[in-house]
Amino acid sequence: MIRETLALAALVAALSLPQAVLAQQNDNSVLEEITVTATKREQSIYDVPLAVSAFSADTIEKAGIGDLIDVGKFVPNLNVTEFSAGHTASVNPFIRGIGLQDHLITTDPGVSVYVDGVYLGRQVGQNWSLANIERLEVLRGPQGTLYGRNSIGGAINIITAKPGAEEGGRVSLTAGSRGRLNGDFYNNVKLSDELAMSVTGAYQKRDGIGKFTALDNPRKEVGEMQDISARVALSWTPRDDFSLLIVADGNDGDNGLRPYTTLIDELPNGAVYGAGYRNSDLATNPYDNNTGQADLIAVTNAAHGLSLTAEWAMNEQLTSKLIVSDRHSEYKAGLDDDSFFDNFLAFPEDGEADQTSAELQLNGDYGDWDFVAGLYYYKEDGMNNQDPNIFLGGAGTYFLEQTVKSQAIYGNVGYDISDRFRLSGGLRYTSDEKDAFVDISSFVSTSGHRSWSETSWELSGVYELNGGMSVYGTVQNGYQSGQFPPRAYCLFGNLDFTQPGNVSPDNCFVAGKNITAQNYEMGLKGQPTDYLSMSLAVFYTDYNDLPYQVSTTTDAGFDTSNIIVSQNSSGVEWESTLLLGDNFFLHTSLGYINVDVDDPVAVAPLTPEWTAAISPEYTMDLSNGGTLLLRADWSFRDKMYGEPTADPGRFTGIDSRSLLNFNVTYKPADGDWSISGYGRNVTDERYDQGRLNTGDYVLVMLSNDASEFGVRYTMEFGK
Repeated sequence: MIRETLALAALVAALSLPQAVLAQQNDNSVLEEITVTATKREQSIYDVPLAVSAFSADTIEKAGIGDLIDVGKFVPNLNVTEFSAGHTASVNPFIRGIGLQDHLITTDPGVSVYVDGVYLGRQVGQNWSLANIERLEVLRGPQGTLYGRNSIGGAINIITAKPGAEEGGRVSLTAGSRGRLNGDFYNNVKLSDELAMSVTGAYQKRDGIGKFTALDNPRKEVGEMQDISARVALSWTPRDDFSLLIVADGNDGDNGLRPYTTLIDELPNGAVYGAGYRNSDLATNPYDNNTGQADLIAVTNAAHGLSLTAEWAMNEQLTSKLIVSDRHSEYKAGLDDDSFFDNFLAFPEDGEADQTSAELQLNGDYGDWDFVAGLYYYKEDGMNNQDPNIFLGGAGTYFLEQTVKSQAIYGNVGYDISDRFRLSGGLRYTSDEKDAFVDISSFVSTSGHRSWSETSWELSGVYELNGGMSVYGTVQNGYQSGQFPPRAYCLFGNLDFTQPGNVSPDNCFVAGKNITAQNYEMGLKGQPTDYLSMSLAVFYTDYNDLPYQVSTTTDAGFDTSNIIVSQNSSGVEWESTLLLGDNFFLHTSLGYINVDVDDPVAVAPLTPEWTAAISPEYTMDLSNGGTLLLRADWSFRDKMYGEPTADPGRFTGIDSRSLLNFNVTYKPADGDWSISGYGRNVTDERYDQGRLNTGDYVLVMLSNDASEFGVRYTMEFGK
């Protein structure tokens, strides 16, 4: 398979050569080179020794990217799903076959998300509005040295515009079908020579995709979305060598339960079928819902945070940075798993998490060599509560809580061996500690404690070729601490009835071993001509002690356990932007991945073999001095499985999907406003986000992405 992957990489590179020759015929424009901070220092994207996709604010606007779910349509081998407890605001990214579709406090994501250097620990509420974004970076592959644990699949960096960087602001209003009504604003102003402030606010609303048909006057529709967010940043620069940035942000979401349905007839030996229920008890339209539980039709989320970033240029060579943050998030959600009127399977849920983090960085630049080093601290306290949950008609409760403490020290050193050849290497030592507790119906309870430590390392080299190209090679690894099971109904199998309320010493509420990832990657990137930018990456990654989550129903309740596997993944990724003629760009991406698992029936869940995107973009100069931008975006995600089994009898296969968007934007000669017409999912493709077979029923999470057409007006001021 490695030979096939290398052959595919060679084929993609060969196919790009005719495009490069064609591009050389045009001498009218030069592509912009993007600066990124993927290695915690500013570099050209062509000099970074890893596969990274970068989206500027201009690209985000042109492509109609409104959140992280949209980003998942453009990046090779990235698949962003929405699963968690039916929550409309959840985000579950999978990069190169690594991610997590669960959300309970004992589960950690395999892809880390950062906003201005602050790690976001929970998946619910991560579907950020991307107003006031300067740049977004997707780092593919393990990032254990610089980004630490929970980045074994990759990392997503969201970088906002800094106060005082560019004065002025913008206001944007959007109205469209499905009751779409959005508004966002951003203003960046200098208050004095030392003080600058930026203010960002956003309101998003969209009607649902279905109805709760069995309830009278429900306050929400299926998949309805409503979110308010705000962010205030204050920058103080009392002198040239010191700056202080204080940021406060918050959001509040009040949404409808996301669309889903339940398959019953497909499992005639299941408990739901045996109780006399059938698919005919469900809504005729799967995007409607026949639930009779009025308390389970709405999902809410709220979060707020405060961060402080202090930077001090100690001298011309050394710079220090301190990032301190405190965040709180909470949600209410849950699923009526049976999808019919009777209260047979219902799991209402609320949860919250408090996290504190601090990172001290030291950056040095001494000509031929440079370094970044740091100390990191992270603590999270969180809980989930289901009260009452209804399982096969019986009522109970489920309470779960966990405290995590993580500390790390890291360093990365780079050395320019020559003007063209750079070597770099890094180490990170991490120590983690988790304390968890579970209580089921005040009948069974237990706690668990475990500590882990790991040293992650990487070694990479970049060589600048002739003609604006660079070739790189990287060996890197990542690390994630083990995890306690999120739904531990397996405890009933170890119940010691001589001691009510306790479980036997061999109980199943234990955390696994360290999860490790070793990645080998080679890449070619740059601008072979002034009119073609491209990147090509080939990788092989070996994962050990990787938890696959499998959910089943037991006599006691809904159990989710971790099956520990070894997995290796190999693949190729391609991205390019080509100028074919005056003002005509063609953006492409292509990803292929092959995943082998040591379990004969297991597969990597929610991991399509092929991912692709094609985006032609043409800017037309009008006779009145204005411009008309025409852009289309086609994205493809191959068929996949919703859970870690390829058994066709489990009904967990998900079909491939192709989505088509368009954007037409008029901008007048003065350029201070624009108006756009857009279409999203114009063919109204309906697709599954995830599937879960419990043995008694199949839960099918549906997309909330029906077709939408609308108009967006944007005005800039003060620039």
